[in-house]
Amino acid sequence: MKDDEPKGFDLARLLAERGAERYELHTKHLNHQLPRMLHTIGFDKVYERAEGAHFWDADGNDYLDMLAGFGVMGLGRHHPVVRKALHDVLDASLADLTRFDCQPLPGLLAEKLLSHSPHLDRVFFGNSGTEAVETALKFARYATGRPRILYCDHAFHGLTTGSLSVNGEGGFRDGFAPLLPDTAIPLGDLDALRRELKRGDVAALVVEPIQGKGVLAPPPGFLREAQELLHKHKALLIADEVQTGLGRTGDFYAYQHEEGVEPDLVCVAKALSGGYVPVGATLGKDWIFKRVYSSMDRVLVHSASFGSNAQAMAAGLAVLSVMEDEETVAHARRTGDLLRERLSALVGRYELLHEVRGRGLMIGIEFGRPSSLKLRSRWTMLQAARKGLFAQMVVVPLLQKHRILTQVSGDHLEVIKLIPPLVIDDADVDRFVGAFTAVMDDAHGGGLMWDFGRTLVKQAVANR
Repeated sequence: MKDDEPKGFDLARLLAERGAERYELHTKHLNHQLPRMLHTIGFDKVYERAEGAHFWDADGNDYLDMLAGFGVMGLGRHHPVVRKALHDVLDASLADLTRFDCQPLPGLLAEKLLSHSPHLDRVFFGNSGTEAVETALKFARYATGRPRILYCDHAFHGLTTGSLSVNGEGGFRDGFAPLLPDTAIPLGDLDALRRELKRGDVAALVVEPIQGKGVLAPPPGFLREAQELLHKHKALLIADEVQTGLGRTGDFYAYQHEEGVEPDLVCVAKALSGGYVPVGATLGKDWIFKRVYSSMDRVLVHSASFGSNAQAMAAGLAVLSVMEDEETVAHARRTGDLLRERLSALVGRYELLHEVRGRGLMIGIEFGRPSSLKLRSRWTMLQAARKGLFAQMVVVPLLQKHRILTQVSGDHLEVIKLIPPLVIDDADVDRFVGAFTAVMDDAHGGGLMWDFGRTLVKQAVANR
């Protein structure tokens, strides 16, 4: 550093001086495939600021966020109440994370969470969704004295080793063996569940009430009947609500859509953070926690260094307060119903559009094989190169032409998943439906998006 250069840390100055290097820095120091992928599909944007359900680039162009940071931004970006709570907790200079006291904020957040979960009694706070799942797996194994966890095909529960063991997507698991000896069953298959339970070594079934990969829900009644079977065999039901919880599906939890379902353990994270401070929570029944923490000798048998930190707890409390004050759950239900109904009305209009499904503001748009010869030949070309390319062909013009950010729901899936901030309004619904209609018109008219499709085919073949 030169003598005349200013000293000390200045965030604004650092971003002003080095912000333009963002993609080069990632390529050199982080996951080098991320910028490569973004450049390939034209997602290498430079967003300057964000608020609510919108981003703006350096030219002042507005982008609609239908991804919500993979569900983290439930209240959108920079909600003023959450921001104020974080300023307040920093200004309070609390004696945080002493490890040998009991601060009030964790207890208050646990109390508030449990008020939405009346059949549950206690909470463990960690730092992420995968950590919440890891906690549930450990607690279920210890409480039941059994080693094996059941999970569903195509499930996603996280990417750390324990949660990866109950991840139903082979692409995430490949190359990371040996994993824990857990067992997959088809989503909704009660007979498969019965067969596994008869072996007598099952601790729990972990299940997403709506799977994020493909936006697939089990058949009606499955969760309730699975719960009865599990309890009959002295095993537990774990509900992974990391993405579906906190209003996403039009109820506080997605399992609440089915009467009589009361999971033994529930995992939440993502939206609880307010988009600011990572936090995960595992809620459970009193007897499970008391079995795990059975004596003073076991007081730290499961803990997290940054768990229950004041900033995360303040963010969580602010999020739940906003959800109550602004009736966020009811808003998500109404807006989600509107968006899903308007998209469903397009299914008969476009032969490439197969199905629209989901609940609340968790919506899957699935594409399928068209009937007309010309479109069918193009569809077949894409499928031969790599399944999922047509969905990517839709996602790209939504961003490039209409400034709407979406995602393909999973590898090798012809499904787009919509998980926008729960605060989107009717104007945002109009904007998305209008843009999606224009993209579908282009696809069925043989427009420019098929030129991009040929580029994707070449890329897919080159990567084999």
